[in-house]
Amino acid sequence: MGFRLPAIVNAKRSLIRSLSSSSQTADSKTLDIPKGNFAVYVGESQKKRFVIPISYLNEPLFLDLLSQAEEEFGYDHPMGGITIPCSENTFLDLTSRLSV
Repeated sequence: MGFRLPAIVNAKRSLIRSLSSSSQTADSKTLDIPKGNFAVYVGESQKKRFVIPISYLNEPLFLDLLSQAEEEFGYDHPMGGITIPCSENTFLDLTSRLSV
C-alpha cells in the first residue's frame, strides 16, 4: 500500500488556505472542530457541513473526492472549508466505507 504524498500535501495546503481565507468565518467555525478533524461542505444546492477525521486524507477514495473538488473549485472555498462536489448521500456512502 503506497501513499500518494503530492495529493496529501495539496489537500493540506487546500485546508490551510480555506481556513485562513476568512478570519471571521474561520475563527467562529474552527472552535467547534475537535483536534484531528476538519470541516468539509457537501451537497449540490444546499451545502451541509461535516466534521471528519484527518485520517481520511490517507484514503484513496477520499483523495479522489478532493481531486474533484480541486478541479471544480480550485483553492477558493467560499464556505470557509473544503467544498466536496457530490450529493450528501454519495458522501455518506463513501465515508461509511472508509476506515477511521
